[in-house]
Amino acid sequence: MTLEIITARALSPLRHGFFTRKGGASSGVFDGLNCGRGSSDQAEAVAINRARVACAMGVAPPDLLTVHQVHSADVARLDARHADAPPVADAAVTATPGLALGILTADCQPVLFADAEAGVVGAAHAGWKGALAGVLEATLAAMEDLGARRERTTAVIGPTISQAHYEVGPDLLDAFLAEDDAAGRFFAQGRGDRMQFDLPGYGLHRLRSAGIGAAEWTGHCTYADPERFFSYRRSQHRREADYGRLIAAIRL
Repeated sequence: MTLEIITARALSPLRHGFFTRKGGASSGVFDGLNCGRGSSDQAEAVAINRARVACAMGVAPPDLLTVHQVHSADVARLDARHADAPPVADAAVTATPGLALGILTADCQPVLFADAEAGVVGAAHAGWKGALAGVLEATLAAMEDLGARRERTTAVIGPTISQAHYEVGPDLLDAFLAEDDAAGRFFAQGRGDRMQFDLPGYGLHRLRSAGIGAAEWTGHCTYADPERFFSYRRSQHRREADYGRLIAAIRL
C-alpha cells in the first residue's frame, strides 16, 4: 500500500510530511505505518516502516533522526547521525542538509518548523505537558541560535486530538490557569465536571504569542479517524494493549 503523506503549502519548498498510518508493514493494533520503537510492535516491522519514511524523505534510514521523548521542553541540536542512543528531548533543530528530523505522536501535537531562507528546520512533540512547559518557544529559540529569525519562521501543527474528543479534569484547567492567564478560553464545559481542551488551539496561541511569522493546524483529528491515524486515547477507550505512533518529518 502506498504511503499517505499530509503536507502543508506553508512549509514549501522544503520536503516534509505528516505521515498517516497507511502504507506500513505492521499488523494487529499497530496495523500500518507504526514508527514507534518504544511500542511492543515487532522491531523488524518498525524498522521497515521507518525505512519507508526515510525513503519518502529522500534520506538514508540512519539520517532520519528522532529523539527519546519524555514530555519535556528540552530541544536537541542535531548535526550528524546518532552515534549512540538518541538524545532525551521533545524537539530537535538542525541547519545540516541531508538530515531529516522526525517526531512521534499518537494524539499529541507534531509541530514542524522552518525558516527556509536561513536554512534551519525544527520538529517538536507538544502534548499538554510540553506545550505548557514551553517546548514550542524553546524550539524557536534553538532555531534562532542556528541563524533563523522567528518572524520569518513558519510552524505547522499536524494531526492531533481535537477539542471534541479531548476530555480532561478540572485540575488540568487549574494547572493551565496557574501558568497562563489566557488559557481558560481553550477549555469548554463538558459532562459533569469534565472539560474539553483545545490542544491545537492552545499550541497556535503559544506560537503566535512567541512572535512566530506564521502558524497553522492541518485540521486533522487523530481520535476521530481510526483508518488514518493512531490515537493513544482511542486505544485506551477500546482497552487495547498498545497503540501505534505516527511520524512527522522535515528536512532541508
